Amino acid sequence: MADTVRIDAKGMHYTPLNRAIKAAVASGARKIELDNIMGQRFIADGLRGDVEIIINGVPGGDLGMFMSGPTCIVHGNCEHAPGNTMDAGTIVIHGNAGDAVAHSMRGGMIFVRDDIGYRGGIHMKQYKEKRPILVIGGSARAFLGEYMAGGLILVLGRKGTHPELDRGIGSGIHGGKIIIRGDVSDKHLGVGAKKDDLKGEGREEITPLIEKFCVFFDLDPASFIDDRYYLITPASARPFASKYTWEV
Repeated sequence: MADTVRIDAKGMHYTPLNRAIKAAVASGARKIELDNIMGQRFIADGLRGDVEIIINGVPGGDLGMFMSGPTCIVHGNCEHAPGNTMDAGTIVIHGNAGDAVAHSMRGGMIFVRDDIGYRGGIHMKQYKEKRPILVIGGSARAFLGEYMAGGLILVLGRKGTHPELDRGIGSGIHGGKIIIRGDVSDKHLGVGAKKDDLKGEGREEITPLIEKFCVFFDLDPASFIDDRYYLITPASARPFASKYTWEV
């Protein structure tokens, strides 16, 4: 099979589409280009290896779920839960994404050029060298980083002076970091989350991520790097301890 495979997905159900993708990977394709994608689910789910998948259109839910290694580049918006329980690899979205982006993500990187919906990064987790990263170019809706146990979420707010923020940031967070450009009001913090100015090593940590984001989307990193950031982390390892009812 050729190194590059092109599939026209117009009117195709997601089951035969995903079978065709897996067959192309098994045959040694290094690049797969999918045209006319419109809501097909589970693209690249469980895929392994060094393959690039170009998606022209709007993929459906759970793009890259359990994925371990490939790169998915979406030229369009994306529905809910891209990167769900992803283990390794990269997802780049040239548009907006829906709710639960990076749900339970445990490794790899996701870059969203514009905005995401509710509960981005919910249940993100980390084990040893496996550290998931979600970079959001625009803004995020409520409960960003809810129940987060590890990894890093970075919010840049590229379309305005700073991101538009919503309630419940870091609600129930007990591991990992959320870093947001610009001011973060206390009213937007969730239960169990605290905020601090990002300094020193923290700023050094996000600089290569900002640069990578800007390479993907052809942007100038200077305005992001030279701005103020806030760090959201757990206030406690047990954020809901005070909510428990104990029987004696």
